Amino acid sequence: MSTTPPPRSAPSTDVRPGPAEHGAEDGAFAWLRALGPRGRRAFAGAFGGYALDSYDYFTLPLSMVALSAYFGLSSGQTGLFTTVTLVVSAVGGAAAGVIADRVGRVRALMITVVTYAVFTVACGFAPTYETLLVFRALQGLGFGGEWAVGAILVAEYASARHRGRTLGAIQSSWAVGWGLAAVVYTLVFSFAGDDLAWRVMFWTGALPALLVVWLRRSVHDAPTATAAREQDPRRGSFAAIFRPAGRDGAPGLLRTTVFASLLSTGVQGGYYTLATWVPTYLKSDRGLSVVGTGGYLAFLISGAFLGYLTGGHLTDRLGRRNNIWLFALLSAVCILAYANIPHGANTLLLVLGFPLGFCMSAIFSGFGSYLSELYPTAVRGTGQGFTYNTGRAVGAVFPTLVGFLADSWGVGGALVFGAIGYGLAALALLGLPETRGKELA
Repeated sequence: MSTTPPPRSAPSTDVRPGPAEHGAEDGAFAWLRALGPRGRRAFAGAFGGYALDSYDYFTLPLSMVALSAYFGLSSGQTGLFTTVTLVVSAVGGAAAGVIADRVGRVRALMITVVTYAVFTVACGFAPTYETLLVFRALQGLGFGGEWAVGAILVAEYASARHRGRTLGAIQSSWAVGWGLAAVVYTLVFSFAGDDLAWRVMFWTGALPALLVVWLRRSVHDAPTATAAREQDPRRGSFAAIFRPAGRDGAPGLLRTTVFASLLSTGVQGGYYTLATWVPTYLKSDRGLSVVGTGGYLAFLISGAFLGYLTGGHLTDRLGRRNNIWLFALLSAVCILAYANIPHGANTLLLVLGFPLGFCMSAIFSGFGSYLSELYPTAVRGTGQGFTYNTGRAVGAVFPTLVGFLADSWGVGGALVFGAIGYGLAALALLGLPETRGKELA
């Protein structure tokens, strides 16, 4: 086994894209100016890709009640949709990470976008529950890879000083796509019968294909990172991210990979429990109409959008680990409070949706920068793709458990299971270092 150490972070003299003057480093949008023209195009591509990834993902949770009625499904069967999507996304995410390290970030990004767009549309033509389950699983291949690849693309343009808020802004696009899906859901289900409306929702998932044309013409990988990656023969190696520390003191990545996977599992288990079941909870347990559900989701999504942006700033100020610790605690408290609001107190349910969305999203803001900083350039895509999406796959057990428990506990009672995920995330941080301020090649 080779004892060659992984590539070191770029020295502080590395020339970053963007303005050189110190004054350009100040101000509310200094992070955007510091990216430079090519970095801003990469930001736009990653932002759009992740927003549309979110849109395509939420076509299912928002249509869940209609799908259950159309196919005559139990809560456990509907929960299986999410589990299958997230489990297969682990395969897609890991594969996309390897592809990103071997052929480039932008090429991998285009592959993931096309994949999730094609199979989301295919879901709208599914004649049976089993067919829909297969198409949704295949959609997970693209869904799993997009975030990791887009985050790395932008992280390699961003300065160490602004990386947290830059990646937090990218993460906020998830709320944009979620909000767009909620608007389309409200319109489609208001004007079409449920048996057709859920199909129309999936057909609108063709929108991301338009983004690929622009990506191909306008977005390019960061030159410095590309050079470092292409010079390393271990690029895209799975073996490298599972290598333990050598007896000769050579650095290893096994510990990082294990604890980063546990961190991702906890955060995403909690998140997808809420993302999957809150729309059903509002309609079935709370008896809200389609329009009423959309209104309540607006508070949740607004909180999520601001949470992503605020968390991005805090991860630069407090550090990656402190930001995650803070919002893991607050997210767990909000879940418990939200699930135990007395019946009839729908105004309180509406108001509490804002802090719930805020906290469960702010915890994600540091992920793009943190996971990118934990791995060297040659295996950055492989490491981030594997750990982030392993978390999705294992965390997918949480929504399924909620689905099976919902029949006896009620959806609201079962939602509290998501709080366990945030406890796991807090414990996982004990095995990971702080990386704030680290320069990337």
